[in-house]
Amino acid sequence: MRVAVISDIHDNLWNLAAAIDYASGAAERLICCGDLCSPFVMDVLARFPKQVDIVFGNNDADLFRITRKSSERVMVHGELFETEMDGKRVAVNHFDYIARPIARSGLYDMVCYGHNHEFNVARAGRTLAINPGPIMGARFPGKWVDVLPTFVIVDGQAGTVEGFGIHAGADTARRIEPYGFEMATQI
Repeated sequence: MRVAVISDIHDNLWNLAAAIDYASGAAERLICCGDLCSPFVMDVLARFPKQVDIVFGNNDADLFRITRKSSERVMVHGELFETEMDGKRVAVNHFDYIARPIARSGLYDMVCYGHNHEFNVARAGRTLAINPGPIMGARFPGKWVDVLPTFVIVDGQAGTVEGFGIHAGADTARRIEPYGFEMATQI
């Protein structure tokens, strides 16, 4: 199964729509690692035609209305989501400082997270730890820094991860291009 993983949307509907459009033809499932921010982001996530699994982040302010927009296909799971895909155990949490120890525990084959807005794909023993980076396109370690909006597609059968960057053109159209990266040695 091919799974698209996104995180840290922060209401950037334009980058999210581009990622959803691309992932709709390239993946069978979508995982969102939190920080949607506003309930209307759920409407764009619902454009993905297959299963969408979402966890809350620290900037999801209106949990009630976000949850009300949840459905059987577009599901909000709270702060931790555990599932099985292709016979592999998967955990999803927003926070890097929680997800890293979960990955190091060896209880899961894949752990997805976000929060720090830093793209990172690493191995912790047998566990694949994935931070797809921010759809928002910014990082703020004290001050705002523009970064490339990114997401990943994981092929569970092949065990591969592809990174993608979202580039805005002069006419504000978004294009998706491969985002080259090397597997990190630490999570």
